[in-house]
Amino acid sequence: MKLGLDGRVALVAASSRGLGRAVAAELAAEGAAVIMCARGADALRQAADEIARTGARVFALPGDLSQPDEVQRIVHAGVAEFGPIDVLVTNTGGPPAGPFESHDREAWHAAVRQNLYSVIELIGAVLPGMKERRWGRIINVTSIAVKQPVDNLILSNSVRAAVTGLARTLANEVAAFGVTVNNVMPGYTRTQRVEELAGNIATARGITREAARAEWERQIPMGRLGEPEEFAALVAFLASERASYITGTSIPVDGGWIRGLV
Repeated sequence: MKLGLDGRVALVAASSRGLGRAVAAELAAEGAAVIMCARGADALRQAADEIARTGARVFALPGDLSQPDEVQRIVHAGVAEFGPIDVLVTNTGGPPAGPFESHDREAWHAAVRQNLYSVIELIGAVLPGMKERRWGRIINVTSIAVKQPVDNLILSNSVRAAVTGLARTLANEVAAFGVTVNNVMPGYTRTQRVEELAGNIATARGITREAARAEWERQIPMGRLGEPEEFAALVAFLASERASYITGTSIPVDGGWIRGLV
């Protein structure tokens, strides 16, 4: 299938590892020029170099997207390098795990800055150009937790749900301009974040990481964790010309973990 991403410019947040890196690699393989950003400069540079060896056009920009000035700097530098941004993939690391009482006010503020305000700032920086050109794709990486809350992840459950409300409302506002807005909800996927969560569970319950992962796998009808590349394939489709009539959706990539009908 020709996705029609040749010559498009994509900005992928938190793309030094995990889901973001897989998305950047997939979009690059489809012919897009990819602006990659993340806080860790060394890991970002390594990821960008590996993708660039395939012949793709990649531009790595270290920065902290929870800071509005950093968002503006990254967007402006990316546009200067490759041109206007056609595809935005918002993605953030998950906030700390724990029950309500374990998080103080600053933890809540940090989660909102990282997981909500960064999305608002990124969208605000690229949306005017998308509307002017009457073409754009905004794809937010959220979580299965917005559909079926995950125990011990109250920060993520709360803030990612806010992103879902933002995206669903925005989708209606910008549809007439040829801009689509969708969310993709990863399930338990083989990433460093999931390994960290498995470690937390293992420590709290006195079991091994392997046992923690096995419990998740028993909850998943497919019987295994997902791979980042499986997630990235859907993001690439939603970024494409072929997905021009899909907007306002939240799509799980979870091996069937969510039990709801819709």
